[in-house]
Amino acid sequence: MNPSPYSLLIVDDIEVNRNLLERRLQHNGFRLSFAEDGHEALEKLQNDRFDLVLLDIMMPRLDGFQVLATVKADEKLRHIPIIMISALNEMDSVVRCIEMGAEDYLPKPFNPTLLKARVNACLEKKRLHDLQAEYRQRIEEHNNLLEEQIRRQVKEITSTQLATIFAMSKLAESRDPETGQHLERVREYCKILALKLARDEPQLAIDAGFIDNLYAASPLHDIGKVGVPDHILLKPGRLSEEERSAMEIHPLIGAETLRAVNAQHPGNAFVHMGIEIAESHHEKWDGSGYPQRLEGEAIPLSARIIALADVYDALTSKRCYKDAFSHERSVAIIQAEKGRHFDPRVVEVFDKVEQEFRAIRAFYHEQDE
Repeated sequence: MNPSPYSLLIVDDIEVNRNLLERRLQHNGFRLSFAEDGHEALEKLQNDRFDLVLLDIMMPRLDGFQVLATVKADEKLRHIPIIMISALNEMDSVVRCIEMGAEDYLPKPFNPTLLKARVNACLEKKRLHDLQAEYRQRIEEHNNLLEEQIRRQVKEITSTQLATIFAMSKLAESRDPETGQHLERVREYCKILALKLARDEPQLAIDAGFIDNLYAASPLHDIGKVGVPDHILLKPGRLSEEERSAMEIHPLIGAETLRAVNAQHPGNAFVHMGIEIAESHHEKWDGSGYPQRLEGEAIPLSARIIALADVYDALTSKRCYKDAFSHERSVAIIQAEKGRHFDPRVVEVFDKVEQEFRAIRAFYHEQDE
């Protein structure tokens, strides 16, 4: 219930009617305000808080119909109950007002008992509405608080899980001492490509969740290399056919490892993307990649993105079997592989952001030094 007296607005162009209503209502503890026409009434309603409006139908300039329609169309005002004031010969108008949303009506001349009953009934309705609105607000605030607490807890759990997975990925990477901060660079490259694809290729439906998962899951791409023997992984020269076959199963090892995680925790979008990336990042657009010889859009989008990011980083990095290539040479090699190794659309957006790749490469090169 309102802690202060109810506030009523009386709207009537005839002073005698306003005075009569004032005399009838002033002893009930109400705060009374008055308006002589519809324009003044709407101005007061916008500037002050009212619990009930007693509104005359027939007024010059802006009549009761127009004021009623305006109030009921206003999201902030429509909950205020309105009692229409009418002469006995205006019953058709009263029906029209009720259909427009008015709560009740008062015939002239005013009957004191009827006036009190209808005003109190409308105020009780307003009180219940306000009480429900307050409860809804409290429930909403409580739900928002719970959601925020859950979001915080999930974020903490997710951060811990991601840190653990990233540590596992770094452990696999550490077997090759020349890769430096390969995982950090590759996930930054992936994020740049995904953001640009989201803007330039809206039909791909890349959203924030996809980009977040790609950034988080990209370090998993070579996790299967834990199953590749050191003498193959670190061999400085060309691999034999047998050695190459052993190397080419690392995407399957990584994917199967993550599928075991998915079996324990099904439905996780991050793990699902990790499987895609681990299994398909060596597939090629023209179908000549491995391990499944997938072609074109049969290759998951996440894997098509990381394929380019991974190759750029390999080209610009020193390996046991090669020196680092320049940024310009690496860009030229990637452009030449458009439609063969790489998805043409991914290469097209790479052409627009390759200077950002250069900047990331330079940043991590300084950190390595």
